[in-house]
Order: sequence, then C-alpha cells, then structure tokens
Amino acid sequence: MTEDMSGAEHGEALVERVVDTVRADPGRLVLDYNPWAGPWVDGDADPMPAEVLATAAFPSGRPLPPSLRRWLAFDTGMLRRSGWFDAGYTFTPRSIGQLARDEYGDGFGSIYDNPALVDRFDECFLLPGGSDSRRVLATGVAGEHGEYPVFALDVDDLPCIELMYPGFDVYLADTAGLLDDEHRVGYSALAADRRYGPRMREHARNVFAGGLAEDFTSW
Repeated sequence: MTEDMSGAEHGEALVERVVDTVRADPGRLVLDYNPWAGPWVDGDADPMPAEVLATAAFPSGRPLPPSLRRWLAFDTGMLRRSGWFDAGYTFTPRSIGQLARDEYGDGFGSIYDNPALVDRFDECFLLPGGSDSRRVLATGVAGEHGEYPVFALDVDDLPCIELMYPGFDVYLADTAGLLDDEHRVGYSALAADRRYGPRMREHARNVFAGGLAEDFTSW
C-alpha cells in the first residue's frame, strides 16, 4: 500500500469518524431528504457478534472491506433494513439484475438483467441514497485500500451505472455529512477529488476499462 500524500483518511479510520458522529445523534435520519431509510441507529445499536465478524466473508468468498468490518462492529441495523442479511447475520447479496428488478420493477429493472452486466456485478448490496437513482456496493476487485466501489444506478433519461464512491468508507462519510460536496456535480465527481480521485480511477480501470460509467447502449 502506497502512502497517501493527500492526508485523506480511508477505511477503518474514516469510518471511525462516522461512528463518532452517529453516536452523538443516533436517531438522526440517514437521508435528510428522504425518511424511508430510517435513522442511523434505530433504538439500541445491533453490532455483529464478535465471533461471527471474526470469520465473516461475502458468499463469494471475497473478504469484507476494512470499512465494513468497522461499521458492523458498531451496528448492523441500517444495512439490515436495506436487505443485506437474512434473519441472522448471513449476507444475502443479489446480482445487479435482480437488485434492479426488485427496485425498479421488470420494466427498467430488466435493462440491468443483462449477462454483460450480471457477470461483472454478481454480488451487490443496496445502500440508502437517491430518489429515482439507487446506491449499490458491488464486490469484485478490491482497490488499494481493500475497498469495493459503490455505484449509482439511474433510470432517468438514459439508464446507466456510474461509479460514485471508491468504497463503503467514503460513502458512509459523505452520507453522514463529513465530506465537502459544495462544488461536486454529477455522480462520479469524486474522480477529480484530490483525496479520493486516485481510488476512483483505480476502480474505473478495473470495472469500466478506465471510464466512469456505462449506459444501456453498451450492454
């Protein structure tokens, strides 16, 4: 792992800041503009038991990113409400096609249920965020910091999938209001960010051959 000369925090350290913020106001809505996601913590926190977390991995066998391990040690409730687990603590991923069908119905959802996408996005998890759009963590090739990318799905105008965050850590920090977004325009604006741009561009090379998005004309 190379040294980060930007001074940015990543992974567990960044999530630690989010945890501190949430502990200060656990009942605050995850999404200020949309109450469907509920509060950050609904009642008492529900951490993943330490003995379960110690050996936890995704069903594909891919390892959990450091940021997710830290968050699960704090609470599982927000992710449980987004469909990450069964009645216990077993992960329940979906392919990008199944997730899109569940969220958008068979009309728009079927656009994403294409082998060209499903083969690359075979293990996905929904995250709170957006209105017509959705936020999706997709496992696959982990980046330099051991984190998997978070994408935006958008069916407005031209259905597309676009890289939005370089990891669950940055997604959490931004959703919690810890990142300055005053001058950001577009889903993939963090690709130009001094702190997190290198991580975004690494995922872009791994997933989109260097691009930041694909639309349905490519599938």
